[in-house]
Amino acid sequence: MKMYDLTQPLSTSTPPWPTYEPFEMKYFKRLSTERVNGQIIRTSNHVGTHLDGERHFWTAGRDIASIPLEDLVGPAAVVDVSDAVGEYGIYTPEMIEERVEVKTGDILIIHTGYHHYAYNKEEADEEAYMCKHPGPNMEFAEWCMEKEIKWVGVDCGSADHPMNTVIRKLRPDLAEECEEKLGKPLTEIFPDEGRQLMHTKLFPEGIIHVENMGGEIDELLNQRTTIGCFPWRMVDGESSISRVVAFDGME
Repeated sequence: MKMYDLTQPLSTSTPPWPTYEPFEMKYFKRLSTERVNGQIIRTSNHVGTHLDGERHFWTAGRDIASIPLEDLVGPAAVVDVSDAVGEYGIYTPEMIEERVEVKTGDILIIHTGYHHYAYNKEEADEEAYMCKHPGPNMEFAEWCMEKEIKWVGVDCGSADHPMNTVIRKLRPDLAEECEEKLGKPLTEIFPDEGRQLMHTKLFPEGIIHVENMGGEIDELLNQRTTIGCFPWRMVDGESSISRVVAFDGME
Protein backbone atom coordinates (compact mmCIF):
# COMPACT_ATOMS: atom_id res chain seq x y z
CA MET A 1 0.00 0.00 0.00
CA LYS A 2 1.30 3.46 -0.87
CA MET A 3 0.53 6.27 1.53
CA TYR A 4 0.58 9.99 0.80
CA ASP A 5 1.09 12.46 3.64
CA LEU A 6 -1.19 15.45 3.05
CA THR A 7 -0.02 17.25 6.19
CA GLN A 8 2.07 20.39 6.40
CA PRO A 9 5.18 20.31 8.62
CA LEU A 10 4.55 21.99 11.97
CA SER A 11 7.07 24.24 13.69
CA THR A 12 7.39 27.50 15.59
CA SER A 13 7.54 29.20 12.18
CA THR A 14 4.08 27.94 11.15
CA PRO A 15 1.69 30.92 11.05
CA PRO A 16 -1.49 30.43 13.08
CA TRP A 17 -4.87 31.63 11.91
CA PRO A 18 -4.87 35.44 12.31
CA THR A 19 -5.59 36.57 15.92
CA TYR A 20 -4.85 33.03 17.27
CA GLU A 21 -1.88 32.03 19.42
CA PRO A 22 1.11 30.53 17.57
CA PHE A 23 2.79 27.17 18.08
CA GLU A 24 5.43 27.28 20.82
CA MET A 25 7.76 24.45 21.83
CA LYS A 26 10.64 24.34 24.31
CA TYR A 27 12.74 21.84 26.24
CA PHE A 28 12.24 21.57 30.00
CA LYS A 29 14.57 18.56 30.39
CA ARG A 30 17.84 17.83 28.55
CA LEU A 31 19.94 14.70 28.22
CA SER A 32 23.02 16.61 29.34
CA THR A 33 21.68 17.20 32.85
CA GLU A 34 18.68 14.93 33.47
CA ARG A 35 19.53 12.09 31.07
CA VAL A 36 16.27 12.54 29.18
CA ASN A 37 14.81 15.05 26.73
CA GLY A 38 11.37 16.49 27.50
CA GLN A 39 9.39 19.22 25.78
CA ILE A 40 6.45 21.49 26.54
CA ILE A 41 4.10 22.66 23.80
CA ARG A 42 1.77 25.65 23.94
CA THR A 43 -0.48 26.31 20.97
CA SER A 44 -3.94 27.14 19.72
CA ASN A 45 -5.74 24.40 17.80
CA HIS A 46 -5.74 26.43 14.59
CA VAL A 47 -2.16 26.25 13.43
CA GLY A 48 -0.78 24.00 10.69
CA THR A 49 -2.92 21.18 9.32
CA HIS A 50 -5.89 20.93 11.67
CA LEU A 51 -9.44 19.64 11.92
CA ASP A 52 -12.10 22.24 12.71
CA GLY A 53 -14.59 20.46 14.95
CA GLU A 54 -18.28 21.21 15.37
CA ARG A 55 -17.71 22.97 18.69
CA HIS A 56 -15.51 25.54 17.03
CA PHE A 57 -18.68 27.37 15.92
CA TRP A 58 -21.49 25.37 17.54
CA THR A 59 -21.64 24.97 21.33
CA ALA A 60 -23.92 21.91 21.16
CA GLY A 61 -21.69 20.14 18.66
CA ARG A 62 -19.53 17.08 19.20
CA ASP A 63 -16.11 17.53 20.74
CA ILE A 64 -13.11 16.06 18.93
CA ALA A 65 -13.04 12.95 21.13
CA SER A 66 -16.66 12.17 20.19
CA ILE A 67 -16.04 11.96 16.44
CA PRO A 68 -15.80 8.26 15.46
CA LEU A 69 -12.99 7.19 13.14
CA GLU A 70 -15.63 6.07 10.64
CA ASP A 71 -16.51 9.77 10.18
CA LEU A 72 -12.88 10.72 9.56
CA VAL A 73 -11.78 7.97 7.15
CA GLY A 74 -13.32 6.95 3.85
CA PRO A 75 -13.62 7.33 0.08
CA ALA A 76 -12.48 10.72 -1.12
CA ALA A 77 -12.33 12.93 -4.19
CA VAL A 78 -9.31 15.22 -4.58
CA VAL A 79 -10.23 18.10 -6.87
CA ASP A 80 -7.85 20.59 -8.46
CA VAL A 81 -9.54 23.95 -9.10
CA SER A 82 -6.30 25.93 -9.41
CA ASP A 83 -6.78 26.28 -13.17
CA ALA A 84 -10.24 27.82 -12.70
CA VAL A 85 -9.82 30.17 -9.73
CA GLY A 86 -6.94 32.29 -8.55
CA GLU A 87 -6.58 35.25 -6.22
CA TYR A 88 -9.87 35.89 -4.38
CA GLY A 89 -11.70 33.53 -6.76
CA ILE A 90 -14.91 31.68 -5.91
CA TYR A 91 -15.16 27.97 -6.71
CA THR A 92 -18.49 26.33 -7.51
CA PRO A 93 -20.03 22.84 -7.47
CA GLU A 94 -19.83 22.81 -11.27
CA MET A 95 -16.06 23.24 -11.14
CA ILE A 96 -15.82 20.27 -8.81
CA GLU A 97 -18.07 17.87 -10.70
CA GLU A 98 -16.56 18.53 -14.12
CA ARG A 99 -13.13 17.45 -12.85
CA VAL A 100 -13.76 14.33 -10.78
CA GLU A 101 -16.68 12.16 -9.70
CA VAL A 102 -17.98 13.06 -6.25
CA LYS A 103 -20.19 10.42 -4.66
CA THR A 104 -22.72 10.84 -1.86
CA GLY A 105 -20.96 10.61 1.49
CA ASP A 106 -17.49 11.33 0.13
CA ILE A 107 -14.65 13.18 1.76
CA LEU A 108 -13.90 16.16 -0.49
CA ILE A 109 -10.44 17.71 -0.81
CA ILE A 110 -10.12 21.08 -2.58
CA HIS A 111 -6.73 21.86 -4.13
CA THR A 112 -6.46 25.59 -4.81
CA GLY A 113 -2.69 25.50 -5.24
CA TYR A 114 -2.23 27.96 -2.40
CA HIS A 115 -0.34 25.42 -0.28
CA HIS A 116 2.64 26.47 -2.41
CA TYR A 117 2.57 29.76 -0.50
CA ALA A 118 2.89 28.03 2.90
CA TYR A 119 5.70 29.13 5.21
CA ASN A 120 8.02 26.19 4.40
CA LYS A 121 7.97 26.63 0.60
CA GLU A 122 10.26 28.54 -1.74
CA GLU A 123 7.26 30.62 -2.84
CA ALA A 124 6.23 31.38 0.76
CA ASP A 125 3.80 34.31 0.98
CA GLU A 126 1.86 34.43 4.24
CA GLU A 127 -0.42 37.25 3.07
CA ALA A 128 -1.45 35.36 -0.07
CA TYR A 129 -1.83 32.08 1.84
CA MET A 130 -4.07 33.45 4.57
CA CYS A 131 -5.76 36.43 2.93
CA LYS A 132 -6.04 35.99 -0.85
CA HIS A 133 -6.86 32.34 -1.54
CA PRO A 134 -10.06 31.26 -3.35
CA GLY A 135 -13.11 30.13 -1.44
CA PRO A 136 -16.77 29.06 -1.76
CA ASN A 137 -20.13 30.80 -1.52
CA MET A 138 -23.52 29.64 -0.20
CA GLU A 139 -24.24 27.62 -3.35
CA PHE A 140 -21.21 25.47 -2.60
CA ALA A 141 -22.19 24.94 1.03
CA GLU A 142 -25.70 23.87 0.03
CA TRP A 143 -24.24 21.45 -2.51
CA CYS A 144 -22.06 19.91 0.24
CA MET A 145 -25.22 19.29 2.25
CA GLU A 146 -27.02 17.76 -0.74
CA LYS A 147 -24.07 15.43 -1.38
CA GLU A 148 -23.84 14.59 2.34
CA ILE A 149 -20.11 15.28 2.20
CA LYS A 150 -18.35 13.64 5.17
CA TRP A 151 -15.79 16.41 5.57
CA VAL A 152 -14.03 18.98 3.41
CA GLY A 153 -10.30 19.60 3.23
CA VAL A 154 -8.53 22.66 1.79
CA ASP A 155 -4.88 23.45 1.05
CA CYS A 156 -5.09 27.06 2.25
CA GLY A 157 -5.76 29.14 5.36
CA SER A 158 -9.52 28.65 5.60
CA ALA A 159 -12.34 26.56 4.18
CA ASP A 160 -14.21 29.85 3.85
CA HIS A 161 -13.31 32.61 1.44
CA PRO A 162 -10.89 34.92 3.31
CA MET A 163 -13.21 37.88 2.76
CA ASN A 164 -16.01 35.96 4.46
CA THR A 165 -13.95 35.79 7.66
CA VAL A 166 -12.50 38.23 10.18
CA ILE A 167 -9.80 39.07 7.63
CA ARG A 168 -12.28 41.41 5.92
CA LYS A 169 -12.13 43.62 9.05
CA LEU A 170 -8.48 43.03 9.84
CA ARG A 171 -7.35 44.01 6.34
CA PRO A 172 -9.71 46.63 4.87
CA ASP A 173 -7.09 47.37 2.21
CA LEU A 174 -7.37 43.79 0.93
CA ALA A 175 -11.16 43.87 1.21
CA GLU A 176 -11.14 46.85 -1.15
CA GLU A 177 -8.73 45.04 -3.46
CA CYS A 178 -11.01 41.98 -3.49
CA GLU A 179 -14.09 44.07 -4.35
CA GLU A 180 -12.23 45.55 -7.32
CA LYS A 181 -11.17 42.06 -8.40
CA LEU A 182 -14.66 40.54 -8.14
CA GLY A 183 -16.54 43.62 -9.33
CA LYS A 184 -19.11 43.61 -6.52
CA PRO A 185 -19.38 44.82 -2.91
CA LEU A 186 -18.38 42.11 -0.44
CA THR A 187 -21.65 42.69 1.43
CA GLU A 188 -23.44 41.50 -1.70
CA ILE A 189 -21.19 38.50 -2.33
CA PHE A 190 -21.10 37.45 1.33
CA PRO A 191 -24.15 38.84 3.17
CA ASP A 192 -24.31 38.72 6.96
CA GLU A 193 -26.59 35.67 6.99
CA GLY A 194 -23.83 33.72 5.24
CA ARG A 195 -21.00 34.76 7.56
CA GLN A 196 -18.31 32.07 7.51
CA LEU A 197 -20.86 29.72 5.96
CA MET A 198 -18.53 26.72 5.79
CA HIS A 199 -18.41 26.92 9.59
CA THR A 200 -21.76 28.33 10.66
CA LYS A 201 -24.00 26.52 8.15
CA LEU A 202 -22.25 23.17 7.82
CA PHE A 203 -21.08 22.32 11.33
CA PRO A 204 -24.65 21.83 12.66
CA GLU A 205 -25.13 19.42 9.72
CA GLY A 206 -22.13 17.37 10.85
CA ILE A 207 -19.95 18.53 7.93
CA ILE A 208 -16.64 19.71 9.34
CA HIS A 209 -13.36 20.49 7.60
CA VAL A 210 -9.58 20.31 7.62
CA GLU A 211 -7.60 23.45 6.84
CA ASN A 212 -3.96 24.01 5.85
CA MET A 213 -3.47 20.71 4.04
CA GLY A 214 -0.44 20.25 1.81
CA GLY A 215 2.36 17.71 1.77
CA GLU A 216 2.05 15.35 -1.20
CA ILE A 217 -1.37 16.59 -2.32
CA ASP A 218 -0.09 17.47 -5.81
CA GLU A 219 0.33 13.75 -6.54
CA LEU A 220 -3.38 13.03 -6.18
CA LEU A 221 -5.08 15.76 -8.19
CA ASN A 222 -8.43 14.94 -9.79
CA GLN A 223 -8.38 11.41 -8.46
CA ARG A 224 -10.44 9.25 -6.16
CA THR A 225 -8.69 7.63 -3.21
CA THR A 226 -9.15 6.79 0.48
CA ILE A 227 -8.24 9.48 3.01
CA GLY A 228 -8.09 9.60 6.78
CA CYS A 229 -7.78 12.50 9.20
CA PHE A 230 -6.29 11.64 12.60
CA PRO A 231 -6.72 14.30 15.30
CA TRP A 232 -5.93 14.03 19.00
CA ARG A 233 -8.63 12.17 20.94
CA MET A 234 -9.29 15.37 22.87
CA VAL A 235 -12.23 15.55 25.29
CA ASP A 236 -13.94 18.97 25.04
CA GLY A 237 -11.71 19.80 22.08
CA GLU A 238 -13.25 22.31 19.68
CA SER A 239 -10.62 21.57 17.01
CA SER A 240 -7.33 19.69 16.76
CA ILE A 241 -3.95 19.67 15.05
CA SER A 242 -4.10 16.56 12.85
CA ARG A 243 -2.29 14.22 10.47
CA VAL A 244 -4.02 13.58 7.13
CA VAL A 245 -3.08 10.56 5.02
CA ALA A 246 -4.24 9.17 1.67
CA PHE A 247 -4.13 5.38 1.23
CA ASP A 248 -3.65 4.45 -2.42
CA GLY A 249 -5.63 1.50 -3.70
CA MET A 250 -7.92 1.09 -0.66
CA GLU A 251 -11.22 2.46 -2.04
